[in-house]
Amino acid sequence: MSNVIQNQYTPDYVSPPGETLEEILEEREMSQAELAERMGRPKKTISEIINGKAAITPETALQLERVLGIPASFWNNRERDYREALAQQEEQARLSEQVAWLEQIPVKDMIKQKWIQFYQDQVEQLREVLNFFAVASPEQWKEFWGGGIHVNFRKSPAFQSDPGAVAAWLRRGEIEASEIECAAYDTNKFKETLQQIRDLTVEPPEIFQPEVVRLCAAAGVAVVFVPQLPKTRTCGATRWLTSHKALIQLSLRYKTDDHLWFAFFHEAGHILLHGKRDVFLEGKNVQGADDQDKEEEANKFAADILIPPDQLKRFLASGQHRSKAGIRHFASEIGIAPGIVVGRLQHDGHLPPSHCNELKCRLEWVSDE
Repeated sequence: MSNVIQNQYTPDYVSPPGETLEEILEEREMSQAELAERMGRPKKTISEIINGKAAITPETALQLERVLGIPASFWNNRERDYREALAQQEEQARLSEQVAWLEQIPVKDMIKQKWIQFYQDQVEQLREVLNFFAVASPEQWKEFWGGGIHVNFRKSPAFQSDPGAVAAWLRRGEIEASEIECAAYDTNKFKETLQQIRDLTVEPPEIFQPEVVRLCAAAGVAVVFVPQLPKTRTCGATRWLTSHKALIQLSLRYKTDDHLWFAFFHEAGHILLHGKRDVFLEGKNVQGADDQDKEEEANKFAADILIPPDQLKRFLASGQHRSKAGIRHFASEIGIAPGIVVGRLQHDGHLPPSHCNELKCRLEWVSDE
């Protein structure tokens, strides 16, 4: 009989469960006073439940089951759904007053990259963005992404990054890294891996990209390639997601292989040389002498692993660095892409910035469309 009674009531989840209880009492011609007496509860309690001023507790639900023959699970679910509906209404009202915060986030660009879905309704769009960042509110976003993450960074003073774009780019890296299964980080294995990856600089992206991801994952480092958003102006980032899993995140900001590979080994240098608490975001101003030292250490690590100093010295002494043929021969001899040699020579002032750029490999994101 209880199943029949239960099925007669399809609750309106926005209304308090007391309304359902009142309807049942009217149908059975039972007064609130009689119900209170049968349950052993004060009349005031029953009145407060019916008027939505008091919640139906699990204990009350069991008593209603005994007296009315309607399962306690029905009342518990009814109360839960009602409270959830109230919370949703309150959130709707709160978020509707915060939609202006979306102006600080590159929503259109994130939609274009298919990082989030588009919603016509601004409150729903706000929810989508908050879900993306895994925060409960714009206030928590400001607390966590705006000031909660300590960032060591370097950047050309000619530009100013957009905090919302940078945060979105970093968060996308987190999301993609979470999908990469990694072994526990092993320093020695990662060092060995870097030597293997150096050999991949001569390969095209369709070869080196999956291999870099695979090799680094086996050493406890997740590597993700994430297109930068407008105004992000960053080429790479390094941070530790857990004590056993590091993240290297790369963009194609400069779009040539010399920049990409230097950025990768620079970030790898941070992992090997520096602590696990800092976030290194390449493309921002360095804050303090300690940060500057760490950046210079990572720069030297990348430069030396790509082109060992003694070999570079010998090459420069030969005078062959001024010709394309000499650069190609040297690059082949030490086993790296010639574009990396060109980039190093240009950086160190041995070649003008306009020379030998055709030896660099230009990289582009492949569209899914």
